[in-house]
Amino acid sequence: MRHKTRASVYASLALCLLAVTPAFGVSREIVQLQTQVQALQESMARMQQAFDERMGVMKNLIEQSTDNINKMTSAVDTLQKSVQQSGTDSGNRVDQLSGQIQALHDSLDELKARVAKLNKQIDDMNAAKENLQPGTPGAAPPAQPPQAQAPPADILYNNALRDYNAAKYQLAQQEFNDYLKFYGNTDLAGNAQFYVAEIEFRQGNYPQAIKDYDTVLEQYPGGNKTAAAQLKKGYALLESGQRDAGVRELRSLINRYPRSIEATQARDRIRRLVSSTGTRKPSPSQPQ
Repeated sequence: MRHKTRASVYASLALCLLAVTPAFGVSREIVQLQTQVQALQESMARMQQAFDERMGVMKNLIEQSTDNINKMTSAVDTLQKSVQQSGTDSGNRVDQLSGQIQALHDSLDELKARVAKLNKQIDDMNAAKENLQPGTPGAAPPAQPPQAQAPPADILYNNALRDYNAAKYQLAQQEFNDYLKFYGNTDLAGNAQFYVAEIEFRQGNYPQAIKDYDTVLEQYPGGNKTAAAQLKKGYALLESGQRDAGVRELRSLINRYPRSIEATQARDRIRRLVSSTGTRKPSPSQPQ
């Protein structure tokens, strides 16, 4: 009887051990999952902190660039008023001020491109933040985006403008043409087309320059280089011997943009033409 009782007790203990062993296994898996979740949460917290710090730096850079743009715009306005008030000065001074304003416009375009680049970086960071959501342990990382076929628009434009200002016209022309090929619908496309025409003009290829200036006037009529393109088209016509057509283009510019710096330059050029040749009767093809 006593042996039967012991056997019964041993059997009961064995059953208890069999029942407890899976419970220990389940508890161990739960602890491991909790540890992984805690590590993931700490990693997300660190990434959030780094993201916030970078966002702060980017916002500061954008504010600085915006301040610079405002200062440049104010300087351009001041120079334009100065040129309008000194309309009776010599043509050399007008050309000098025009060169300064052109340089300011170029710097302004470059600052705008930098601001656009910073905004794109912020958008990319926001998109990356949205994609960093907690997932299942061991999930595969997202696939990398395909490589771009052309440099970013701001980098390509700034490189072309830098080479243009350094008188590397062949390289700058290729870069501006590449910009028009890949980014022909952006805000700076009209500027790129204008500088292509400027390179043709500086190289003495006036017929091609006239065609390129016409492209600016026809395809980008609302751009900030429209008045400059019409002015330089008039100059190109004069340089190619088409005096009447050149004068008509300059007068058309004066009628369209009477208060612009380009109109002041057009008036001065017409005045110098008249003074160099004296008063003459208009040809039959020239409007009265």
